[in-house]
Amino acid sequence: MPRIHVGDWAERVVDFMRDHFAWLFDFIQSVVGGAITHLADWLTDSPLPAVVILFAVIGWAVRGLLFGLVAAAGFLLIDGLDMWKPAMSTLALVLVSAAVALLFAIPLGILTARSRAVGTVVKPVLDFMQTMPAFVYLIPAITFFGIGTVPGAVATVVFALPPGVRMTELGIRSVDAEMVEAGEAFGTSEWKILKDIQFPLALPTIMAGVNQVIMLSLSMVVTAGIVGAGGLGSEVFGALSNNNVGLGVEAGIAVVVLAIYLDRTVSAAGQRVEARAKRTATARSADGFTPKWLLDWRPRPVVAVGGVVAVALVAGLLGGFGLGSSDNGRKKVTIGWIPWEEDVVVTNMYKQLLEKRGYDVTMKQLDVGPMFQGLARGDIDLFLDAWLPTLHKKYLDEYGAKLEQIGKWYKNVDVQLAVPKRMPYNSVEELKGHEQEFGGRIIGIEPGANIMDLTEKKLIPDYGLDFDLVKSSTPAMIAELDRQMAAGKPIVVTMWRPHWAYTKYDIKPLADPKQSYGAPGWIGSIGRKGFAKDFPQLNTWVKNLELDDSVLGPLEKKVFVDYAGKSNAAAEGVKAYLKEHPDVERKFLADLPPAGAGQGQGQGQPKPDGGAGSGQSAPPPSLPAASREPSGAS
Repeated sequence: MPRIHVGDWAERVVDFMRDHFAWLFDFIQSVVGGAITHLADWLTDSPLPAVVILFAVIGWAVRGLLFGLVAAAGFLLIDGLDMWKPAMSTLALVLVSAAVALLFAIPLGILTARSRAVGTVVKPVLDFMQTMPAFVYLIPAITFFGIGTVPGAVATVVFALPPGVRMTELGIRSVDAEMVEAGEAFGTSEWKILKDIQFPLALPTIMAGVNQVIMLSLSMVVTAGIVGAGGLGSEVFGALSNNNVGLGVEAGIAVVVLAIYLDRTVSAAGQRVEARAKRTATARSADGFTPKWLLDWRPRPVVAVGGVVAVALVAGLLGGFGLGSSDNGRKKVTIGWIPWEEDVVVTNMYKQLLEKRGYDVTMKQLDVGPMFQGLARGDIDLFLDAWLPTLHKKYLDEYGAKLEQIGKWYKNVDVQLAVPKRMPYNSVEELKGHEQEFGGRIIGIEPGANIMDLTEKKLIPDYGLDFDLVKSSTPAMIAELDRQMAAGKPIVVTMWRPHWAYTKYDIKPLADPKQSYGAPGWIGSIGRKGFAKDFPQLNTWVKNLELDDSVLGPLEKKVFVDYAGKSNAAAEGVKAYLKEHPDVERKFLADLPPAGAGQGQGQGQPKPDGGAGSGQSAPPPSLPAASREPSGAS
């Protein structure tokens, strides 16, 4: 059968929409992003006891005093785990995403229930949406909206919408036909039958759909951490990437607390409205739909909960249009980072040092692909961990015209296979004929990583090896390495330097005499287009940065060994290292004036950048030719 290029068609559609509907995506990004940001700020900036009491009172009103007390204890536990801010960010993202999903799901479900033609079209689409892997929604989302909370929210809306539609349709269709016929006998319009009979009686089922939408939203926003959505998703993603069991458990507990609270609250609200809905619908059908019920209406807990959410969303939407925003006058810079050890420590080092010098630094955790896409779109200002010329070269080939290569701060980066030191092999070519000793497997990492392509398409054929390359993930590879080393069994894994595994495990790299992985490379820094112009002083510091294992090794050890498992280990470990090694600050903030300049800004108290065209900083100094060599060169 000939190749069907569905993927190519999909890319053309996405490109067309991106090019012709940018105005719509910008509007959605402004409104949805503003709603999430301001709701998250409202939750995190308010006094913690007040927020905990609010959640407890809502739980008490909806489910009972015991649940209110347990809810308060759960949220205090989140704070005790130092997960309060990411948990509130996740909660804001869940509430906004679920609200938007329900805004579309409930009307569409009603329309589907009342129109066979609409149902015929909608149901296959819902089947497609529910069976499509959740990660796929993130790909076009970051194309349309860049990185951050908005693509996470949009992907969450698409992922969570189907159960809301289906449960609404089920609820409307399940209403007793005799109730509908009674309304028709009074000559009631279809709108009144829907509003006063079908919808109230279907409300319990619809509330079950609301519950499912919220639960799916919570599961999806955690997944969205890989595209910079932040919150608990980033914590889980970071723990997974670094095989940090402690951090993963703590973030997981916070997710569980949120899930239980939202599930029990919404379920209880649905149960409480069921009896009232039936009584109200019966009364309306009997008295000819007089407005008397409106006079007897009193606020109920579900209305109170909806009111709280509505007020928060309104405040967020106002913020989305730019109302209430403030600027503290500090130079703002966004640094993207991936959960690789050297990037964690170097990015956190810059964050602390720059904030002391008047910068407002935002760190965004991403996977590698979204990172480069974010740089190309201008959502990220700086990325400090580009592995060149091999691992990340394909991203430079794709986005290079929209990026600025700044400098190389770590030389002799190497990619290799690694085995336990006790084994007699020292070179890849020595593995030939001994494949069964390792179970015929090389344990690899993510399928899209360049090291995987090189291993499968170059190294294995070059050396004539009979290995199967196991495609998994970096955390899975580390977990398998940990298990096999503890059991004293042979294992061969894809590995690279620098990596903390060489200090934790008794392993060694294998020589690659045929250079299937290429010559040793370097770690460099990449900025968005216009970075040097907008941040001339910071560009100078980053360009002049040079580190070796004498600094990087102890710095990583401080964070990942000495402070492992501690709250905010990266920031606290870097802070402790700086206190012990004050001279290292000079390496990160080397302020060398251009040759021939009368005097620089001084190395003691450098000033923050003045921004594009400000004229407050001298142009960056010239570097030796080797340092100006394009990082993407092979």
